[in-house]
Amino acid sequence: MVHQNENRRIEHLLTAEQLAGKARMFAKVTVFPGKEIAYHEHHGETEAYHILSGSGEYNDNGKTRPVSLGETTFCADGSGHGIRCTGKDPLVFIALII
Repeated sequence: MVHQNENRRIEHLLTAEQLAGKARMFAKVTVFPGKEIAYHEHHGETEAYHILSGSGEYNDNGKTRPVSLGETTFCADGSGHGIRCTGKDPLVFIALII
């Protein structure tokens, strides 16, 4: 299943049935140049991003840092994060919510 808007595209790689209640999401996410996934918090779950291509700025509880190919971020339960595409090319990553 694919969800897309003007900011991002989310391609779910496994269905809810395949995740069998063990995780909420396993998806390939594309954030378009100049766009972002706004800062948000996770309660009762964690989320990791593994960067596949592009460059961006990751907001980890209000502290920002650059991210690029091969990096993995982690948002712990009770914490918040967001990500913005800062390059000319889309920022593509795998997102896993457990």
